Amino acid sequence: MTDTLQPQRRQVLRLLAATSAAALSAPALAAAPSCTTDGTPLQFTPKTAPDAHPQQNDIAKYPKCPYCGMDRQQFHHSRHLVHYQDDLADSTCSLHCAALSLALNLDRGPKAIYAADFGAATDPKPLVNVDEATYLIGSKLPGVMTKESKIAFAAKTAAEAAKAEHGGNLGDFAAALQAAYQSLASDTLMIRKKRSEKKPHSATHG
Repeated sequence: MTDTLQPQRRQVLRLLAATSAAALSAPALAAAPSCTTDGTPLQFTPKTAPDAHPQQNDIAKYPKCPYCGMDRQQFHHSRHLVHYQDDLADSTCSLHCAALSLALNLDRGPKAIYAADFGAATDPKPLVNVDEATYLIGSKLPGVMTKESKIAFAAKTAAEAAKAEHGGNLGDFAAALQAAYQSLASDTLMIRKKRSEKKPHSATHG
Protein backbone atom coordinates (compact mmCIF):
# COMPACT_ATOMS: atom_id res chain seq x y z
CA MET A 1 0.00 0.00 0.00
CA THR A 2 2.77 2.42 0.94
CA ASP A 3 4.85 1.51 -2.13
CA THR A 4 1.84 2.23 -4.37
CA LEU A 5 1.18 5.66 -2.85
CA GLN A 6 4.77 6.95 -2.92
CA PRO A 7 4.91 7.67 -6.71
CA GLN A 8 1.50 9.37 -6.56
CA ARG A 9 2.67 11.53 -3.63
CA ARG A 10 5.81 12.58 -5.48
CA GLN A 11 3.75 13.49 -8.55
CA VAL A 12 1.37 15.63 -6.49
CA LEU A 13 4.30 17.41 -4.79
CA ARG A 14 5.91 18.07 -8.19
CA LEU A 15 2.64 19.57 -9.46
CA LEU A 16 2.34 21.76 -6.38
CA ALA A 17 5.94 22.94 -6.75
CA ALA A 18 5.41 23.77 -10.43
CA THR A 19 2.19 25.63 -9.67
CA SER A 20 3.86 27.63 -6.87
CA ALA A 21 6.80 28.54 -9.08
CA ALA A 22 4.46 29.80 -11.79
CA ALA A 23 2.44 31.81 -9.30
CA LEU A 24 5.59 33.44 -7.91
CA SER A 25 7.15 34.23 -11.27
CA ALA A 26 8.62 37.74 -11.82
CA PRO A 27 5.66 39.15 -13.80
CA ALA A 28 3.22 37.90 -11.18
CA LEU A 29 5.24 39.42 -8.35
CA ALA A 30 5.52 42.74 -10.17
CA ALA A 31 1.78 42.89 -10.70
CA ALA A 32 0.82 41.86 -7.16
CA PRO A 33 -0.16 44.76 -4.90
CA SER A 34 1.73 45.14 -1.63
CA CYS A 35 -0.11 44.27 1.55
CA THR A 36 -1.32 47.45 3.21
CA THR A 37 -1.19 45.84 6.63
CA ASP A 38 2.58 45.25 6.52
CA GLY A 39 4.72 47.96 8.05
CA THR A 40 3.70 51.59 8.36
CA PRO A 41 0.20 52.29 6.97
CA LEU A 42 0.38 54.53 3.92
CA GLN A 43 -1.70 57.30 5.52
CA PHE A 44 1.09 57.80 8.07
CA THR A 45 4.01 57.78 5.64
CA PRO A 46 5.76 61.19 5.54
CA LYS A 47 4.49 62.97 2.42
CA THR A 48 7.70 64.87 1.61
CA ALA A 49 10.27 63.72 -0.93
CA PRO A 50 13.36 61.84 0.31
CA ASP A 51 16.01 64.24 1.60
CA ALA A 52 19.54 63.12 2.49
CA HIS A 53 20.09 66.26 4.60
CA PRO A 54 16.69 67.41 5.92
CA GLN A 55 18.27 69.24 8.85
CA GLN A 56 19.85 71.76 6.50
CA ASN A 57 17.63 74.84 6.03
CA ASP A 58 14.83 72.76 7.55
CA ILE A 59 12.35 75.55 8.28
CA ALA A 60 12.32 76.76 4.68
CA LYS A 61 11.88 73.21 3.40
CA TYR A 62 9.37 72.14 6.06
CA PRO A 63 7.51 75.27 7.24
CA LYS A 64 4.49 73.49 8.76
CA CYS A 65 4.21 70.64 11.24
CA PRO A 66 2.53 67.72 9.40
CA TYR A 67 0.64 66.62 12.53
CA CYS A 68 -0.86 69.83 13.89
CA GLY A 69 -0.19 72.37 11.12
CA MET A 70 1.67 74.78 13.39
CA ASP A 71 4.26 77.19 11.99
CA ARG A 72 7.74 75.78 12.62
CA GLN A 73 9.30 79.23 12.21
CA GLN A 74 7.15 80.55 15.06
CA PHE A 75 8.04 77.53 17.18
CA HIS A 76 11.64 77.26 16.01
CA HIS A 77 12.79 76.96 19.64
CA SER A 78 10.85 73.72 20.23
CA ARG A 79 10.92 72.13 16.76
CA HIS A 80 12.13 68.58 16.14
CA LEU A 81 13.03 66.63 13.01
CA VAL A 82 12.97 62.86 12.56
CA HIS A 83 15.13 61.64 9.68
CA TYR A 84 14.21 58.08 8.76
CA GLN A 85 16.50 55.48 7.20
CA ASP A 86 14.73 55.74 3.85
CA ASP A 87 15.58 59.49 3.84
CA LEU A 88 11.97 60.53 4.45
CA ALA A 89 11.70 63.20 7.13
CA ASP A 90 9.04 64.33 9.58
CA SER A 91 9.74 67.91 10.64
CA THR A 92 7.56 68.81 13.59
CA CYS A 93 6.84 71.78 15.82
CA SER A 94 7.62 69.96 19.05
CA LEU A 95 8.64 66.76 20.78
CA HIS A 96 4.92 66.00 21.22
CA CYS A 97 4.45 65.72 17.44
CA ALA A 98 7.80 63.98 16.95
CA ALA A 99 6.59 61.35 19.43
CA LEU A 100 3.49 60.86 17.26
CA SER A 101 5.70 60.36 14.20
CA LEU A 102 7.86 57.77 15.94
CA ALA A 103 4.81 55.88 17.23
CA LEU A 104 3.12 55.79 13.84
CA ASN A 105 6.27 54.81 11.93
CA LEU A 106 7.31 51.82 14.03
CA ASP A 107 8.71 49.93 11.03
CA ARG A 108 10.60 52.93 9.68
CA GLY A 109 13.83 53.22 11.66
CA PRO A 110 15.17 56.70 12.39
CA LYS A 111 18.58 57.53 10.95
CA ALA A 112 18.84 60.59 13.19
CA ILE A 113 16.59 62.79 15.32
CA TYR A 114 17.21 66.50 15.79
CA ALA A 115 15.91 69.11 18.22
CA ALA A 116 16.28 72.87 18.48
CA ASP A 117 19.02 73.99 20.84
CA PHE A 118 17.05 76.17 23.26
CA GLY A 119 20.26 77.55 24.73
CA ALA A 120 21.46 79.08 21.45
CA ALA A 121 21.21 82.84 21.09
CA THR A 122 20.49 82.77 17.35
CA ASP A 123 17.09 82.99 15.68
CA PRO A 124 16.09 80.47 14.46
CA LYS A 125 17.77 78.21 16.95
CA PRO A 126 20.03 75.60 15.34
CA LEU A 127 19.28 71.90 15.39
CA VAL A 128 21.30 69.46 17.48
CA ASN A 129 21.31 65.66 17.31
CA VAL A 130 19.25 64.46 20.28
CA ASP A 131 21.95 61.89 21.10
CA GLU A 132 24.14 64.84 22.06
CA ALA A 133 21.44 66.91 23.77
CA THR A 134 20.38 67.34 27.39
CA TYR A 135 16.68 67.84 28.02
CA LEU A 136 15.12 69.93 30.77
CA ILE A 137 11.86 68.20 31.65
CA GLY A 138 8.99 69.67 33.65
CA SER A 139 10.39 73.14 34.27
CA LYS A 140 8.41 76.37 34.58
CA LEU A 141 9.30 77.22 30.98
CA PRO A 142 6.19 76.97 28.77
CA GLY A 143 5.71 73.80 26.76
CA VAL A 144 4.61 73.50 23.13
CA MET A 145 1.66 71.13 22.58
CA THR A 146 2.08 70.00 26.18
CA LYS A 147 1.57 71.17 29.75
CA GLU A 148 4.95 69.75 30.79
CA SER A 149 7.77 71.34 28.82
CA LYS A 150 10.58 69.20 27.46
CA ILE A 151 13.35 71.43 26.15
CA ALA A 152 16.61 70.42 24.47
CA PHE A 153 20.02 72.01 25.05
CA ALA A 154 23.20 71.32 23.13
CA ALA A 155 25.33 72.19 26.18
CA LYS A 156 24.67 70.48 29.48
CA THR A 157 25.90 73.56 31.32
CA ALA A 158 23.14 75.61 29.66
CA ALA A 159 20.57 73.02 30.70
CA GLU A 160 21.88 73.12 34.27
CA ALA A 161 21.66 76.92 34.34
CA ALA A 162 18.07 76.79 33.06
CA LYS A 163 17.21 74.20 35.70
CA ALA A 164 18.63 76.41 38.46
CA GLU A 165 16.38 79.26 37.28
CA HIS A 166 13.23 77.43 36.18
CA GLY A 167 13.30 74.08 38.00
CA GLY A 168 12.61 70.73 36.38
CA ASN A 169 14.77 67.66 35.89
CA LEU A 170 17.58 66.89 33.47
CA GLY A 171 17.47 63.84 31.24
CA ASP A 172 18.44 62.44 27.86
CA PHE A 173 16.20 62.08 24.81
CA ALA A 174 14.86 58.72 25.98
CA ALA A 175 13.68 60.30 29.24
CA ALA A 176 12.09 63.22 27.39
CA LEU A 177 10.37 60.89 24.91
CA GLN A 178 9.03 58.72 27.72
CA ALA A 179 7.65 61.84 29.43
CA ALA A 180 6.04 62.88 26.13
CA TYR A 181 4.24 59.54 25.80
CA GLN A 182 3.16 59.58 29.44
CA SER A 183 1.53 62.99 29.02
CA LEU A 184 0.08 62.24 25.57
CA ALA A 185 -3.48 61.60 26.76
CA SER A 186 -3.76 64.74 28.90
CA ASP A 187 -1.97 66.84 26.28
CA THR A 188 -4.31 65.62 23.54
CA LEU A 189 -7.36 66.51 25.65
CA MET A 190 -5.87 69.94 26.34
CA ILE A 191 -5.18 70.60 22.66
CA ARG A 192 -8.66 69.46 21.61
CA LYS A 193 -10.26 71.71 24.22
CA LYS A 194 -8.26 74.75 23.10
CA ARG A 195 -9.09 74.16 19.45
CA SER A 196 -12.79 73.62 20.14
CA GLU A 197 -12.87 76.88 22.08
CA LYS A 198 -11.34 78.72 19.13
CA LYS A 199 -13.91 77.47 16.61
CA PRO A 200 -16.92 79.47 17.88
CA HIS A 201 -14.70 82.54 18.17
CA SER A 202 -13.53 82.12 14.57
CA ALA A 203 -17.10 81.60 13.34
CA THR A 204 -18.25 84.77 15.11
CA HIS A 205 -15.49 86.85 13.58
CA GLY A 206 -15.36 85.07 10.24
